[in-house]
Amino acid sequence: MALSLRQQGQDWLLSCTANPSQTQQRWAQDELALVTSGPRWRVAEAPLLVSVHAMQRIPSDGLGPVLAGIEGEHDRAWWLLPPDLDDELDEVPHLTVRPAGWRLACPPVLGAANGRVWLERPDGTGRFTAPTALREALHSDRGAQVSWEAFG
Repeated sequence: MALSLRQQGQDWLLSCTANPSQTQQRWAQDELALVTSGPRWRVAEAPLLVSVHAMQRIPSDGLGPVLAGIEGEHDRAWWLLPPDLDDELDEVPHLTVRPAGWRLACPPVLGAANGRVWLERPDGTGRFTAPTALREALHSDRGAQVSWEAFG
């Protein structure tokens, strides 16, 4: 029987951790697990509302994993991006690109934990949002659509 994309995404995220069994234990206790960015993906952080608007401007087949966190007055979203990210997102308003080796507190792909949930789940295919598409979506006027040229 084939694994669902959600389960494949969960397995993929586990494969990105230093200790998959410890990560599974944390998730089983409804806790977040720290997953280090770098060789498999990079992270860009933005305000949640800005990110939700940007997600609406990116075609669904071009949208990669996006994690949301509700933390008091600081609602945030974290975009998982290709590991070979260069300077495409430098100087984009509202966006902070985290360096390789930065640790992201993640809930399981199959659920939520401590105010964090996947708005767009990893699916195990290695699909990420193209940095050019994210840049264009964040720069677009409200309601505008991202052009297909952003996808290469």
